[in-house]
Amino acid sequence: MPFSSAPSTKPSSDGDLLRIIESEIKYAEETDDHDRVEEIPDNFPFEISDEKGSNAITLTRTYQGQKIEVLVSMPSLVTGDEPDHENEADKDTHEISDHDEEEETQKPPKSSIPLTVTISKEEGQTLEFTCTAYPDEIVIDTLSVVQPSKDEEDIPYEGPDFNDLDENLQRAFHKYLELRGITPMATNFLHEYMINKDSREYLLWLRKLKDFVRH
Repeated sequence: MPFSSAPSTKPSSDGDLLRIIESEIKYAEETDDHDRVEEIPDNFPFEISDEKGSNAITLTRTYQGQKIEVLVSMPSLVTGDEPDHENEADKDTHEISDHDEEEETQKPPKSSIPLTVTISKEEGQTLEFTCTAYPDEIVIDTLSVVQPSKDEEDIPYEGPDFNDLDENLQRAFHKYLELRGITPMATNFLHEYMINKDSREYLLWLRKLKDFVRH
């Protein structure tokens, strides 16, 4: 049987999918603040590089001869609407003490953004921090020292867990980052910026889906 070059008819499921995508696009356009342009604070020390289609932005600046680069990823949002399935599962397997319940009450989950802060010197030495920025609070998760190495097989010692460091040293590193612009004021602005970027990127993604399904 000869191959037919006539255009094939799209399955009806494609039409259903296209209608659902178009409905979602319309909803996103009406409800999300995707056209908002964030006003950068006057004392924000970084230059922002934000590419469409990317799930992160890059901040850059120099400070006392050091090159500082911050990779800011999409936020982890907590709306308070979702049930805590993990806690429900825990209750089925073991009893939670009054002390644990009190801690759960005192420490509700908070939205956050992940940061990777790289501080480089001209000689090639680099400090790399991974941080989690909550509203008005920045937590340093890890800290590593990167030395330029000619041997690619070398596995560098990255240091102990940050929380195992002496408390005075932990506070000193928080101050070290603060002087270089990693402050709660800056990260609170970035939190709002990334929420809006998330809305824009989601809408762009939906439109790309629509183009693919339609053609």
